[in-house]
Amino acid sequence: AMKTENQTFGAEFILLGLFQYGQMNKTLFVAITVIFSVALMGNIILIHLIRLDTLLHTPMYFLLSQLSFIDMVYISTTVPKMVTNFLSNGKTITFFGCEIHTFLFLTLGGTEALLGFMSYDRHVAICHPSHYPVLMSKTICLSMVTCAWASSSINALIHTLYVFQLPFCTSRIINHFFCEVPSLMPLVCQDTSQYEYTVLFSGLVILLLPFMAILASYAQVLIVVYQMSSGKGQTKAISTCSSHLIVASLFYGATLSTYTRPHSLNYPEEDKVVAVFYSIITPLLNPFIYSLRNKEVMGAMRRVL
Repeated sequence: AMKTENQTFGAEFILLGLFQYGQMNKTLFVAITVIFSVALMGNIILIHLIRLDTLLHTPMYFLLSQLSFIDMVYISTTVPKMVTNFLSNGKTITFFGCEIHTFLFLTLGGTEALLGFMSYDRHVAICHPSHYPVLMSKTICLSMVTCAWASSSINALIHTLYVFQLPFCTSRIINHFFCEVPSLMPLVCQDTSQYEYTVLFSGLVILLLPFMAILASYAQVLIVVYQMSSGKGQTKAISTCSSHLIVASLFYGATLSTYTRPHSLNYPEEDKVVAVFYSIITPLLNPFIYSLRNKEVMGAMRRVL
C-alpha cells in the first residue's frame, strides 16, 4: 500500500512538463516562447484599441476585451512556469503554487463561456436587429460578464479546495506541464470515482452548455443570412461564423475531452498535446480570429496609429 504523507505547504510537486523529447526540446521551447509573446501582444493591443476607440464601445467589443483579458491571464498561468522550469532545469512547483494554478485555470476556463455570450450577441444583432438595444443593453452585458466571472470562480474555488485537501500519495510526480484537476487525480491515495462525477457534472454545465449555445446561435445566424442576403453578404457571414466556430470548437473540444473522461482513461502524453490546444493555441488564435478579419478593428488600428 502506498504511504500517504502529511499535507504541508512545504510539500512540492514535480511537473514533468512538455519538454521530454531530447533534441526537439529547444525547437519546442522557442516555438512556445514565440507563441506566448505573440499571444500576449495581440491581446494587449486589442484591449487598448477597444479602450481607446470610441467606435468600439459596443457590447460586442466589451465582451471581446474581456475575452482578451482572460486569454492573457490564461496563457500567463502556464507558459512562464514552463519557461522558467526549462531554463533552470528545475521541475518543481510548490503545493500552494499548484493550488493557484488549478484555481486560475478552472476560473479562466469557465469564464471563456463569454464566447457563448459573444455568439448570442451576433445572433441578436443579425436575427433580431430591432430588439438589439434592449436585449444587449449595457446592464445586460455587464450582468452577463459578472455572472460568468462569479459562477466560474465559485466553481473553481470549490473544486480546488476539495482536491487539495485529499490525501496525496508519496509520489508527487505530475505528468503534465501545469496543475489541473485531471492531472492531479492519479496522485490521490483514495478512490476518487465519486468526486469525478462532480467534475463531469461541472464540465458539462460549464463547458458543454456554452458550446451548445455557440453552435445554436451561429446555426441560426447562418440560416437567417442565407434567407435574406446577397451572395457577397453570405460569403462574409459564412467565413466569419466558421472562423469563430473553429476557435470555439478547438477550445471546447479539447477541454471537454480532458474534463469529462474518468482518469482511468487518461493518457498523459495525449492529454498534454490536447492541453496545448486549450491552454496555448486558443489564447493565441482568439485575438486574431476575432479582430484581423474585422473591418472595424482594422479601422480603429489605423485611426489610433
